[in-house]
Amino acid sequence: MPGAFVAIEGIDGSGKGTQAGLLVRMAERNGLTATLFSFPLYDDNPFSVAIGDYLNGVFGTVDEVHAELAGLLYACDRFHARPLLQQAMVESDLVVCDRYVASNLAHQGAKLAGNDRDRLIGWLTDVEFGEFDLPRPDLTLLLDLPPTTAQALVGRKSARSYTAMPADIHEGASGHLASARDVYLDLAARDPGRWRVIAGCDERDKLRPPEEIGDEIWAIVSELV
Repeated sequence: MPGAFVAIEGIDGSGKGTQAGLLVRMAERNGLTATLFSFPLYDDNPFSVAIGDYLNGVFGTVDEVHAELAGLLYACDRFHARPLLQQAMVESDLVVCDRYVASNLAHQGAKLAGNDRDRLIGWLTDVEFGEFDLPRPDLTLLLDLPPTTAQALVGRKSARSYTAMPADIHEGASGHLASARDVYLDLAARDPGRWRVIAGCDERDKLRPPEEIGDEIWAIVSELV
């Protein structure tokens, strides 16, 4: 029987990597086998290399690179990983993805509005889950954070393998994170059975401790495994 498949999503700075790691460790402490993927892979496959160039501005600014073309790079990076994903789902009790298809929909959808955004989301969904036949998550957890807070946290990130810049073109584009958050929230509202929104701040707009968020996530995910 395939293991449970959980995707962790959110705008840059929302703590996806931290929570994905905490979730895997919590599963293992409870006697489960767990596998973690982080997208893009940045494993020197040709698609992740091109994504690094895109995020470094080699092809232009975030608004100069068409959403379909950029989105296809991310989709191909996941297609490259499909055999590993499929194997992990057979061998592990839990598969966790730090970013997955919804990241593509949110960040590329953020470049567009109205019918153009809806058309793009439908097209990318058809590419990733249809043409590329990628597995669908059983559950997507959205780490929701105000864009201004997320932007400040991006500035504290340590060095990343794909860029030497303080912020890549998604992180540094004015208004991009706010638009991406809007798309994420819309996606969650469209499919409440497969999405859960996790608040990154408390009622006073103060950041919640990562461990507290992790406990909330485990309470949800443990029902699947």
